[in-house]
Amino acid sequence: MALIVNGERIEDAALREERKAIRRALSERMPEESEAALDQRAREWARENLIERVLIQQAAQRDKVSVDALIAKLSSRADPPRPKDIVDFYKKNSAAYQVPEAVHAAHIVKNIDEQTPEEAAKAALDQVLVALQSGEAFEALADQYSDCPGRGGDLGYFGKGQMVEEFEVVAFSLPVGQTSEVIRTPFGYHIVKVYDRRAAGILPFEEVRVTIEEQLIAESKQKAVERYIDTLRAKAKVQEA
Repeated sequence: MALIVNGERIEDAALREERKAIRRALSERMPEESEAALDQRAREWARENLIERVLIQQAAQRDKVSVDALIAKLSSRADPPRPKDIVDFYKKNSAAYQVPEAVHAAHIVKNIDEQTPEEAAKAALDQVLVALQSGEAFEALADQYSDCPGRGGDLGYFGKGQMVEEFEVVAFSLPVGQTSEVIRTPFGYHIVKVYDRRAAGILPFEEVRVTIEEQLIAESKQKAVERYIDTLRAKAKVQEA
């Protein structure tokens, strides 16, 4: 059944397509819901989505601007979060910032493949280890000799279960600032260097402050747009046809 919103017609075909898209998304997000409940929710959301879409398009036409420009204008009215809001959000949602034990490490690797047999890979890293022991910089050697060059072999922080076991055991047992001997993993031979170790716990506020602020700003902008659409919806004349 088609809809008429302030005299503008929304065809049933458009409603069906919107309903199908929402139904697919709901099936993934709510697998425990019954088919009937998902169908009903998809039908209701599809109707409201298209009505709101038409209303915002009509408002943009009245203002002689694009929809994007109108939304940007509405978003600009959103109040930025206060420092207290950011701190409060962090405190109330601290569980979301819980992180496991992690290590910051880098490696120099020689993969074993058709071009590089095991003996050649091991010999190459043995030579690199000698260079390291003579004082050459790990990062420079990584960029020069590793099969994964760039960034000095830096792997960033990673937790347990993210690397193969042989690599992980070494990385989590090495003291900070230390470099391993040549080790073997299913991929080939590696030399590992550990830069830092981070205990399990909650990320410090300063590490997530910007992310929280950006999230709150986005939410505030969305609410400003939703409030405006609510005023349009309250005045709209919607008929079934």
